[in-house]
Amino acid sequence: MLAVCVLLLTGSAGCGTGDARESGASPSPVGRLLGDRDQEGRPYREVERRGAPDVGIEVQPGPAGGWDVRLTVRNFRFSPAGTAARAVAGRGLARLYVDGRLVARLRAPEYRLADHLVPRGTHQVTARLHADDGTVWAVDGTPVQSTADITASEPGPGSTPGADARRKARTHATDTRSRIGGRGSPDRAGKAS
Repeated sequence: MLAVCVLLLTGSAGCGTGDARESGASPSPVGRLLGDRDQEGRPYREVERRGAPDVGIEVQPGPAGGWDVRLTVRNFRFSPAGTAARAVAGRGLARLYVDGRLVARLRAPEYRLADHLVPRGTHQVTARLHADDGTVWAVDGTPVQSTADITASEPGPGSTPGADARRKARTHATDTRSRIGGRGSPDRAGKAS
């Protein structure tokens, strides 16, 4: 019986991969869960403003169709697929929404948004940061997210119905909480609106 206890004590002291220590990330949950929830029912995880994750979004018409989405993050790292479902400071994924509808879960800062998800008209493209346990990173009770308004228009007279003409767009960022300051995406003439 004594041998088993020693093994358990020794084994527990040496178990684990050491990933948390090596990466500098805390292995325990961080922040405080709030009663507020997003439209999918995911709770907000409140963290202090200092050192909090942040995101900015830029959306531009893609050269080969669709829309190029680029996220700029600060105090945040994208976790690889298969990461344990727990909150670790400054880690997780971004969920991408078009007009409030989830279209992608991002584990990298770039994404190609398909044309059919952005028909003619004005749309809001929002990136919201989540911890790996599914909670929403929040500061001062507000989700850490950034929104870009984009307008997709029809081709003008005399133009070919190519991808560039169909997707001419004017965008500007409406940062819902971002300190990075989302950049308005320039139109095809290079002007930000």
